[in-house]
Amino acid sequence: MALPPWRALLRGAREREGRSPAARWLQLATVAPDGSPRVRTLVFRGWVAGAALDLLTDGRSAKQVELQQQPAVELCWLLPKARSQFRLRGDVLTLPPDVDRDARLRHWYQLTPSGRALWGWPEPGAAFDAAEAFPLELADATPLPEHFQLLRIDLAQVELLELRDHPHLRRRWRRAHGWQEERLNP
Repeated sequence: MALPPWRALLRGAREREGRSPAARWLQLATVAPDGSPRVRTLVFRGWVAGAALDLLTDGRSAKQVELQQQPAVELCWLLPKARSQFRLRGDVLTLPPDVDRDARLRHWYQLTPSGRALWGWPEPGAAFDAAEAFPLELADATPLPEHFQLLRIDLAQVELLELRDHPHLRRRWRRAHGWQEERLNP
């Protein structure tokens, strides 16, 4: 299966970021139960097939309820050195339980002990209690926590805004149109 053409552009933009953590950070926009928007930064964990990507989250966070109510999301991936902004739209997939568990296990064991530590912390967004532990690491033998959740997002549309030239270059690719490039006004 051929990769969508925007994937090579995104890879090139990420490579221009070098070792910067920003090359892996993207913003996830969701809708809260009251209809208000929510945005947070997550870490890109990899591609699945041509146009689906994996993110990880704490299942105790508010975004889990938001995504159950409304699985449509938009991601914004700003890559400053490349002067590129990718806007990715899609839906969070509901995976079969065995596929979900296998993927979560794979991601869990790919994390460093310090990367796993976040899932040993108290519930996100709860009142702070100085007596609660915030471990620096979780060992390799630590069992997979139930609240270690996978967000697999199946993309339907990608826009790229390149901020280098005048005028800026804006393009769009839509799955429904065979990922054919469309030029847009910036």
